[in-house]
Amino acid sequence: MLNIGGLNQGVVIDHIKAGGAMKIYDYLHLDKADCSVAIIKNARSNKMGKKDIIKIEGPIHPDLDMLAVLDANLTINIIEDGKIIEKRNLKLPDRVTGIIRCKNPRCITSIEQELPHVFKLTDRSKAVYRCIYCEQQFKHQE
Repeated sequence: MLNIGGLNQGVVIDHIKAGGAMKIYDYLHLDKADCSVAIIKNARSNKMGKKDIIKIEGPIHPDLDMLAVLDANLTINIIEDGKIIEKRNLKLPDRVTGIIRCKNPRCITSIEQELPHVFKLTDRSKAVYRCIYCEQQFKHQE
């Protein structure tokens, strides 16, 4: 059994779909963070079969609820003094900027490179987002 030491203070992002940890690592810019980060890939999970986990030591401040766009099933555990003080299941945000990219080559975001990629949630039950500029659809499985 793999054992990564416990955290005294920090965040554990758990129940990440196997293989999805690096997308979250990149989105949170953890390569630039001045803290210890452990990525556990393909850990055994009774619920999921396999899962990824990210442990981040120390406080981090991005809007973690936005991670639901990348993986709606993950959970966030906030750790203080070695104990989980908060366990969060995420809800899909109504509007997302800069997390997912529009794949429509005719979208204005393809031509105007500095324009932010903004999506609105159009179907919560199916986790469908649409680009606010061209209505291109984005679904989790993509």
